[in-house]
Amino acid sequence: MRTVCVVCVLALAGCSGQHRITVGSKNFTEQLILGEIISQHIENRLHTRVRRKLDLGGTFLTQQAIVTGSIDLYPEYTGTALTSVLKQPVVKDPAAALARVRAGYARWNLRWMNPLGFENTFAMAIRRSDAESRHLKTLSDAAAPGNQWRMGVGYEFEQRPDGLPGLQKTYHLQLTGAVKTMDLGLLYRALAQDQVDMVAGNSTDGALSVLPVTILQDEKHFFPPYDAAIVVRNAALAEFPGLEAALRELEGKLDTRLMQRLNYEVDAKHRPVPQIAAEVLQGIER
Repeated sequence: MRTVCVVCVLALAGCSGQHRITVGSKNFTEQLILGEIISQHIENRLHTRVRRKLDLGGTFLTQQAIVTGSIDLYPEYTGTALTSVLKQPVVKDPAAALARVRAGYARWNLRWMNPLGFENTFAMAIRRSDAESRHLKTLSDAAAPGNQWRMGVGYEFEQRPDGLPGLQKTYHLQLTGAVKTMDLGLLYRALAQDQVDMVAGNSTDGALSVLPVTILQDEKHFFPPYDAAIVVRNAALAEFPGLEAALRELEGKLDTRLMQRLNYEVDAKHRPVPQIAAEVLQGIER
């Protein structure tokens, strides 16, 4: 009987250790939403449970996770991959940026799927009252003599080549005081409370649809394309039949206005991410 029990335990251990598809994400709202949408969609289509490793951290942590195989796929942005991961120069054409990223990520046996349908570029935002009183529409307007800015940015933006260093080389904004770094969710609160005058937000931030802010136009096109797409291990595509087809069903299905609304639903209304993801998929999967 003891031998039989040991055999049963070993068998159960083997079953529990069976590899499941693992979906990852970075550590901000939009990524959590995308990670949950992807996870639920795979579960619905492949009828298998997905392991979630959402909220992993920033770009470099998620990149390390997929290269080492601790996750099988996650959503990423072409401009981020091109400049921050591959360390390549900015490419302004979205198709060319995607082609370079695909070629670069092939070294790690990673596949870039087609874009999900929206771009999440950086958005330099100021209070609408400042924009109207100073007649500011573009970043060049903001860089004109006499304009000084207390800047608030996320932690990555301060160091990324497609962030503050490159922005300053392009526009030469006059900054006063030290740049304030903070969690992305605190940027607009700092702007509203007059702790800073300009923040580096994102074009799909939910707050942009409701707050009295103005996005300054990047008329010199400094920021590269940031089309959102799924990055997946080729080994996972080979191991799980139907995974590639399921992921392709999400291509082109999410637009900027939808992502702004979803981000607002989570950040402002505090709705559960799984519930929001399920609602989105009702329209995609029917």
